[in-house]
Amino acid sequence: MAKHQTPLLDELEKGPWPSFVTALKQQAETKPECWDLLGQLELSYKDRITHWKHGGIVGVFGYGGGVVGRYSDRPDLFPGVEHFHTMRVNQPSGMYYSTQHLRAMMDLWEKYGSGVTNMHGSTGDMILLGCRTESLELMFHDMTHQLNQDLGGSGSNLRTPSCCLGESRCEWACYDTQEVCHTLTQKYQDELHRPAFPYKFKFKFSGCPNDCVAAIARCDFAVIGTWKDDIRIDQDAVKKYIACDPAYPADGGAHKGRDWGKFDIQKEVINLCPTHCMKMDGDKLVIDNSECNRCMHCINVMPRALRPGLEKGATISIGAKAPILEGAQFATLVVPFVKVSKDDDYETLTEYIEKIWDWWMEVGKNRERVGETMQRVGLPTFLKVMEIEPLPQHVKEPRSNPYIFWREEEVPGGWERDIVEFRKRHAA
Repeated sequence: MAKHQTPLLDELEKGPWPSFVTALKQQAETKPECWDLLGQLELSYKDRITHWKHGGIVGVFGYGGGVVGRYSDRPDLFPGVEHFHTMRVNQPSGMYYSTQHLRAMMDLWEKYGSGVTNMHGSTGDMILLGCRTESLELMFHDMTHQLNQDLGGSGSNLRTPSCCLGESRCEWACYDTQEVCHTLTQKYQDELHRPAFPYKFKFKFSGCPNDCVAAIARCDFAVIGTWKDDIRIDQDAVKKYIACDPAYPADGGAHKGRDWGKFDIQKEVINLCPTHCMKMDGDKLVIDNSECNRCMHCINVMPRALRPGLEKGATISIGAKAPILEGAQFATLVVPFVKVSKDDDYETLTEYIEKIWDWWMEVGKNRERVGETMQRVGLPTFLKVMEIEPLPQHVKEPRSNPYIFWREEEVPGGWERDIVEFRKRHAA
């Protein structure tokens, strides 16, 4: 395949940063289709429209998801990307790979595909970019039989569950994110590979409120670690932070090499508390835990002095999405605290999940995420479906509607019954 002139893309090679253009040119030395990939992208920059054709369902036998079809609308100019399908590969929990496994995966991808990868996609999968239709089954067969490696999710199905490193590396983790992620991935194989939902559905599991996988912003069912009791305080360590002891650097030494000046607990911790629940009482740090919203800022700044409480679990928030047109929305808090335990095979979580699915598959519109369905029907209706009593944590802001409407079964009698009868008469 001929090399294409790419003056616009060449501009992206200038400057001090690594460039994907340079990497693709290097890959094109052994995989000539990458020249056509660069050529088509150059044409897209010039025409200011994409030249990936819409439509065309492609996949592997027995799976409705896992492969994203990509076809060029200019195969006459760029035959190497006439078919350039994406394969989504289900990553291990926490993205722990052995070098042996990675090398074996890359050997297969060099054999059957373009060799271009995205490590990792925003959902979490290992993304393999560029495979012809006739090579998909061969790649899938060798990947599953030789490496025991499965495809992830794509389309209107459960997308590949994703989690943070959890208890394997992080001292703040409030539950075992990797175990939950692995267990539910195995449990919901059918939902993962055979699209049956109105639209995509994502799980993400963060071990603590730092939310390192951005669950609250990007997924339909966010399980974010938290604690129910008081933040643990080591007052001696607090004093050492205030005294700027070299063994107690603020932020855990994350800014080592730069002089940020003397540590000021009032300025850098107490004044930045979003709920103003902290103060110094003499040389003691005092926290009003009833006002704490678990933002983690104080713990991150003074990790040797403050730790999460011992009564650990998770918060469940539902309905995040980040569409381009309507704008992003965070997930809505639905369950403030739930125990996350392997003892019951995570039955509490799966009950919530399946209750959502049963309802959403019945009332959700085509290409409508759970969060959009919740917005359409209203949070009170959704809480009723979930059989959850409304809590103060569910209230985003005081309501502006001055009218209160009661269901008849909620009215005990007396003047309240008269109101109901009055409304019935006037409704007619």
